[in-house]
Parts: sequence; C-alpha cells; structure tokens
Amino acid sequence: MDNKELELIMKEGESYKTEFKENMNGLDKEIVALANSSGGRVFLGLDDHGKIKGIKMTNRLRSQIQDIANNCEPKIKISLEEFQNVIIITVHEGEDKPYECSGGFYKRIGANSQKLTRDEIMELFKSEGKARFDEFIETRFNYPEDFDESRFKRFLQLAEISESEDTEKQLISLGVVEKHENKLVFNNAGVLFFSKEPQRFVPWSVFTVALFKDDAGVEIIDRKEVKGSLFEIVEEVMKFVRLYSKVAYRFTGKPRRDNIYEYPFDAIREAVINSVMHKYYFEHGHNNILKFLPDRIRIDNYWLEPANFVLGKTVFRRNQHIADLFSRIHFGERMGTGFERIKEMCKKENAPFPEVEYDENYFYVTFKQSREYLKLAEKGSEGKVTETVEKTVEKTLSAMKENPRITQKELEELTGLSRRGIEWNIKNLKEKGAVKRVGPDRGGYWKIIGENGLDDKGTGTTRKTVEKTVEKTVEKTLSAMKENPHITQKELEELTGLSRRGIEWNIKKLKEEGIIKRVGPDKGGYWKIIE
Repeated sequence: MDNKELELIMKEGESYKTEFKENMNGLDKEIVALANSSGGRVFLGLDDHGKIKGIKMTNRLRSQIQDIANNCEPKIKISLEEFQNVIIITVHEGEDKPYECSGGFYKRIGANSQKLTRDEIMELFKSEGKARFDEFIETRFNYPEDFDESRFKRFLQLAEISESEDTEKQLISLGVVEKHENKLVFNNAGVLFFSKEPQRFVPWSVFTVALFKDDAGVEIIDRKEVKGSLFEIVEEVMKFVRLYSKVAYRFTGKPRRDNIYEYPFDAIREAVINSVMHKYYFEHGHNNILKFLPDRIRIDNYWLEPANFVLGKTVFRRNQHIADLFSRIHFGERMGTGFERIKEMCKKENAPFPEVEYDENYFYVTFKQSREYLKLAEKGSEGKVTETVEKTVEKTLSAMKENPRITQKELEELTGLSRRGIEWNIKNLKEKGAVKRVGPDRGGYWKIIGENGLDDKGTGTTRKTVEKTVEKTVEKTLSAMKENPHITQKELEELTGLSRRGIEWNIKKLKEEGIIKRVGPDKGGYWKIIE
C-alpha cells in the first residue's frame, strides 16, 4: 500500500470488494460477507465517506481481529497491514463456503454486506456442494412397495457383487438407505437407481434424445424421452446413438472387413455418463438432451459451475453417491477424470476431441464425425457408407408389403423406432407417393403404389431413396456375427439398438437368403456364415 493507492481507494469509495469501517462494530459480518463472495479488503479507520478517522494497530487489537476471523464457522483466512493509521484487513475468498458468524450468514451484494434469508442460505449451500441432492431422503418412497428388485439384482451383477439374503444390509452398504425408527428410507440416489418408477419421484431425470434432419435442429425425425434407472438411461441413450450412426467399411483383403463408425461411441458414452452424474438435480425445469444433427452430436447438460472451475484440471463430483454407484458398475471413474478419458478415447478412434462450451448453468459437448470415417466416405469405392434413416424407411415399406394390415405399434417393434420415428417414415413414404392409407386407422390397410413402391409415373424416386444401399441393420447384424459367432440375441439388440422383434426379423432374412445358419442349440450354439 502507498499514498497514491490509498487516495484512489478513498476517492472511489466502497465497492463489491472494498468496505470502510470506523471501528470494530460489526466487523465479523463484513469478514464473513467477503469470504462468502469473492474476497476483498476491509479498511478499518475510514468512515463511510472515505475520510481517515484513524485507528492504531496494537498487539491486543491484532489479536482481537484475528479472534473474530477464527471464531467464524469455519475459520476465515485473513492478513493484516497498517498504513497511515488505517488497518487493512485482506479477506481471501473462502475455500470452504458457506461461512457464518454469530449474527448469521452474510454475502456481498454490490457495496453492501447483506444477511441471507433461509432460502438464500439453502441456495448457497447447494451451490457450494454442501447440500447434495443425491443425499436427500425421499419421504414419498415406500420400501418395499416402490423398490425394484430386478433392477437391484442387475446392478449387483454389473458390479460383480454376490447376491445376499439380507438385501437391507446391501442397500445400507451402498449408501442409498438409512434406518429411521426401524423403517428403511431411501435417499435420491437410491430412488434414481432402484425405484420401480424413478421419474415418478424425479421427473426431470428424463434424458431427451432427438434426431434432426436439418443442421439448424428444427425438423425432428425421431425423438424419445428416455426413462428408467440412471444406468438404464445411459444404455438407452447409447442405443439411440448407435441406431442412427453411419458406418463405413474398409476392405482389407481379408475375410473380415473393418467397421469404421461415424462417431467414437466410447467417448460419447463417457460424456453421457458425466451428463447424468454431474447434473444439477436441484433445478427441476431442465432435462439433459442429446441432439443428433446431420454432421455432429451435441449433448446439452444443465449444471451449476463449481467455484474456480478450470476445464480438464478441476476435479469435482456434484453427486457423490450417484458417482460412487456408477463407478461400482464400471460406468466412469470416481476420480473425476472423465475428460481425460474422453481425450484418450477420441485419440484412439482418430476422432476430433469434442468442442466444449459452458457458462454458469449450461455445459455443452459437441462431437464431430471421425476423420477416418470421413476419409472412407469420400473415397466411395473403398468405403461403403450405409445410412440408417433411409434403411428404416426401406424396412417400413418392406413390412407394409409383407403385411398391408401391419399396425403402427408392430412397425415400432420391428424397426426399433419410436412412435414419432415411424410417423416420420410414413409421412416420408406418403409424400414420395410410395404408399397410401386405405380405410380408417383401425381396420384399414396400406396400399403400395406402383411396382415396388414406385409412383405410377415410374419416376423411381422412392426406389432411389429406399434402395440406395443394403439395409444397415442387417449388415450390422451380419458383421457382428462374423466378428463373434457366439454373440447372443440380447447382445445383438444392444449393438444395433433394435428391439427383440427387429433382431428376429434380421436373422430370419439372413437365413432365408442363405447367408447364415444356426449350429447347435440357442444356448451354447453359434452362427455359421455360409460363403
């Protein structure tokens, strides 16, 4: 401190980080307010107008000031300096907010120290991670009526934990329940993982996924509100990503070709896990969203930016119980190294590292198409690209030909698409003059216009659209069987994103065309590819 700096401070007056005090009265609230905000300085010995009244530093006064800081809860770090009979108390921004003095909780609002209301105190605790959503008890949850035993057993299998006859003890050891008056009560982490209907208790835990036709994200082809337990939500979101991702084939001259996918699935999965794990669940009005656009995938997360956050360096766990449960089933790591893992996964797939943007409340992660995929797609002859949207349109048309009275529900099961996705396909086929509906929704049937879905003018528009490439999901099914002849139907469903009925349709088609046959029983047998 020098004369010039002190004169400038007195001239400018009090501010967000500067407080003038003539004496020690109310010093504790000023120190607490600065520690709960961004830190700052108290000039002891200046009046409200910035005039020096003077106060002499003594050992006793130094001890009194230090005691005031130490008596705050928790203790507050300060440093003292004297200049021209003014004592300058530097208060560092707190690393362990919120801080409290005997008069309560205070925070700087402009140039004033303001006492916080009950709701403001709660918000401060939440923002500083001292009140965690996943630790709060959900009083509406009744055990065992609302408990989903099958979900719990699946979690134990994924976590490689042996089942026990004493379910209650296992739940307690996982940190998701407490015993109150001989009654088992669940916290929000337990509800989000093991409830029969998690979204009945936490509706905003739904994860929205949407496929867009246009780059601006206006025309929606397919959209789903993904529900269930948090680990099931991650799996379902990834099924949607796999279903609509394109694949290029690199032919190596060997019997097995290389599949080069449009996006790095492992990296996207890690980002989806982080999205669910670090969501700010206290805010009820926002779902996390995955937007599948023509040339990119963007994940929109609602969060609360941690204090002093530095991307790639700051390690934090918003919801510690949720993070712990995910780590037990090997979904992410407890150490908070998600973005380093994403970098490594993208590097391995020769994919660009995702673009990251964030502000106080939103965190956006955008994945671009992999370089290897784009290279093969451009070559054309060496890399064969299949497009899922066209293939699902083709599959819809084919199903209508085989069964003109097929229902929309049956089309959804066959293709693995949502209701909205099937509606988009039907609208597309009608607009291209490939089909029309004869009779009412119930009792009517689909009429294919022209040969193989061509319009009567023979333009061939629909044929070019729906028969542009060999059906993607069938090729993906065949490719998976080549790579792993012992692959199960369940694993094929997870890989392709199709329903059980959709996989059965693919297998039936491959068998009818003489491409595959089953050797041995359903359990223990294998798929033989017929050359």
